[in-house]
Order: sequence, then structure tokens, then C-alpha cells
Amino acid sequence: MTRCIPASGINLFQLIYVLIREAEEKTGLPALDLSLGNPDTVPPREVLELQARHAADPALILHTYAEDNDIGGFAEPMIELHTGVRPGDHAHLDCVPIPGIKTAGALIPLACGLHLPDGKRRADFRVASNLPAYDVIGTWTTSFLAAERIVWPLLPSSGMRLEVKELERALNEKGEERVDLVYVIRPGNPAAVGATASEWKELIEHCLERGTRLVNDAAYVGLAGEQHVALARVACEYPDLEWIEMVSVSKSFSDPGARLGALVGSRDFVEDFRLVKGNTESGPVPYVMRAYADFLRNGDSARRALDERRELYDRRLAYVVEKLNLAGLRPACPTDAGFFTLWEVPRRVLGVSLADDPRTRDLPPHEAFNRLVISETGIVGVHFQGPTGKGGATPLIRYGVCTDVLAPEFQERFERGLQRLQPEY
Repeated sequence: MTRCIPASGINLFQLIYVLIREAEEKTGLPALDLSLGNPDTVPPREVLELQARHAADPALILHTYAEDNDIGGFAEPMIELHTGVRPGDHAHLDCVPIPGIKTAGALIPLACGLHLPDGKRRADFRVASNLPAYDVIGTWTTSFLAAERIVWPLLPSSGMRLEVKELERALNEKGEERVDLVYVIRPGNPAAVGATASEWKELIEHCLERGTRLVNDAAYVGLAGEQHVALARVACEYPDLEWIEMVSVSKSFSDPGARLGALVGSRDFVEDFRLVKGNTESGPVPYVMRAYADFLRNGDSARRALDERRELYDRRLAYVVEKLNLAGLRPACPTDAGFFTLWEVPRRVLGVSLADDPRTRDLPPHEAFNRLVISETGIVGVHFQGPTGKGGATPLIRYGVCTDVLAPEFQERFERGLQRLQPEY
């Protein structure tokens, strides 16, 4: 037998697991794992009870294909809770439940007509998206769908914010006037930075002038404070804009296993998406959707659950950010939302030069730093490499707080390890 898809080596997160295992075998102690990007808590008790009740209900609608049926009226209150926009108040908007943002995001280029022989053919289709990022759209666009992705760099010099001038510079370098799709993640991953209304307005005007569709993966919007403005709050005022924003219960309610979210946007774009999704997936688990519809009907309970999770991560982040700053690491951006922090990688750490030490000199700096720090201290992050906007690369390390960083036993080992770092830039 012959593989149709060549093996391309171990992926980043598989590598992290290997490094964790090696560090734990070396020390006999559990790793101080700040690499995790999944909530370490579970959904609210009310949600669990509702899921159990509806799972036991023999009604066929709760156990057959959901397709794009909005069971229990889930989608609109989900969108309103996360964005402040009620789709039904705007005749030019539509919304639909989705089985998670990753699945939905992969379908977006097809919903923009990339596959059509008489439309946007692969060879002509252009997507602009950010790096560094959790780059599902980049993988689908370039590796799976054979279209062209133009990198819109996020830069530490500007706090990893959405700068339209950097997008336009990237287009000019490629000799392109426009792209078919701009796809962003706000608040971001690994750069946990939100967006302002003025940033959205500038990007919207760019898209309107060029006939470009705009999509935002808003997986972390529920964990953001007032400093972040949802795309929907601004985009709903532009009836000619073609746009979509996606939200999810995964981070908001610590329920990634539910595979449930909602998508809102301009009516024609959402209808295009429905056509593609109908030939790709059969909708979320219906009794889970019904449970969340009931939960969201009590807006106070849902808002309280969001507040509790945001406050938990805020306490954890305050501790970790303070200690990493005191240790001498240089932040790549502030943390506005979610549960990630992002730092620039130093030239020297633990008394050695990453470029010269025999353990690290043959590795790129971001991976060299992470490997060495894991091996010597047990502190585990995820290494990223971000573009500089000038053809170079910025080595970065992401540390999250999806573990109990406030536990005394964690803090004692963590602070002892940080004292050893002595980073030099």
C-alpha cells in the first residue's frame, strides 16, 4: 500500500507532549505545563444537568441529525450574549448553529466560491490571514485547497494588533490590490489581544473598497472584557459588507467536547455557508444544543457563568504575567482576553547562548528556548515563530494558564525555575 498523503513529520503539539514526557522522566516530577490551550474546568452544573435531562429524552428531534436546524432557538441568544447583537433586529443578517469553529472555519473558503470552475478558481483565489496564529485557515487554504494565502503579520512593535497598513503593505509586496477573503482571530491565539471599534471600522472600509469578505474567529470573545469589541457590533451597521463572525461554547463555558457554536453574518454569506455545510457535516449534537438553548434563555445564569470563568483566568493571568515579567522576559503584547500570554524569546537563557550551546545551536531560536527551559526547569510553553513584516522571523513563546497556577506546590517550583532563567535579549 502507498500513502496518498506523505508524512510530514511530527506536528508542534505532538512535539510538546514528547518534551513533557522526557522532562518528567528526567526529574520524576510532573511538568509545569503552561502549554495547554484547553480549559481545565468543566461546564456549569446547570448545563450538565440540562444535557443529562435532554440526553434521556426519547424525542426523535434530540437524537437525529440536527443539520442547520436551530433547536430550541439556540443561535440568536448565543450570538447576543457574545457580541451584544441580536441578529433578528437586522433584516440583512442571519445566524446558524455550527459544530465548532474549527470545522466551520475550514469551510469558509468554499463558501467564498474557491471551488467553482466559473467563479473564484483556486489559482486566482487569495486569502489574507495573520501570523503568528492558530493557523487552521492557512493549512486549509494552502495545503488542502491549493490556493494562495498572503500573510498579514502581527508585530510585537505594535502590540500584535490588527494594523490595516501592514495588511496593505503585504498586498503591495505580492503585487495584489485585493484578496477574496480576510480571515482573522480576535481575540487572538497566541496573541491574546482584542480589537477596538476603530480597528474594525478601518478594516471594514478596506474590505468594502475592494469587495473582500471578512471573517472573524471569535472563540475567545466570551473571556474578553470591555476592552474588546466584537466584529458583529460594528459590522451590523454596514449592510453592504459581506462578513461572518463565529462563537463557541468551548472556551466560554469550558465545554470543547460539546462541539457547539454559532455563526452570524451578512445574509448572502451565511446562505453560501449553509450550502457548503450541508454537504460536509450534519450539525451539532441536537440534545446538547437544546441544553444550551435552555441555559441561554436565562441570560443572568449564562452571564454569571461567563463572568466566573473570566475572573478565574484573570486571577491566574495576573500571577503568571507578574512572575514572568519579574523573571526578565519581554512581553510580545498585553493579554486582553482568553488565557494565553505571549513573550519574545531572548538570545541567552540559563547562562547559555541559544545560538552557540551544543544543545540548541542547530535549532531555531523559539524551539531551542522551549526545549532548554523544559529540560532544565520543567516549565512548558508552546513556541511560535512570527513574521517581522520585513522578511524575517520573530521567535516567540506562549504560556497559558489552563492549569492551577495558583496552587502553592505549582508556585513554589515555578518561581524557583524562573529565578534560574536570567534572560538576555
